[in-house]
Amino acid sequence: MEVIQSVLSQLSHFMQAYYSAIALSMVATLLVIYGDVFNKRLKRLVSPYHFIIRTVVFVLICAFGYGLLTVFAAPFIKQLILMIPHLYRGISIIAVFLLLGYLAEHRRYI
Repeated sequence: MEVIQSVLSQLSHFMQAYYSAIALSMVATLLVIYGDVFNKRLKRLVSPYHFIIRTVVFVLICAFGYGLLTVFAAPFIKQLILMIPHLYRGISIIAVFLLLGYLAEHRRYI
């Protein structure tokens, strides 16, 4: 049991310097997986409007909306990561990425 705890602790310690990048990649991956769903709904919502309005809304959402979501959600995800006990952080991060891979496979991205 002590060996397992040592490995989990080393894994968490190794990832410690990369929590910000890990959180950013989680947010970006979620946007890639589910961004098209949001874009389709947005397209349906703005389809009755003029071309210029549709274009402006699309640019605002894709350029600024997704960017702001990434900038503000990544620190929040990092704080969630930091709430996990140190011993389980590394394995939890791996589990989240496996879940994201499953979700991507389920949506036929892989």
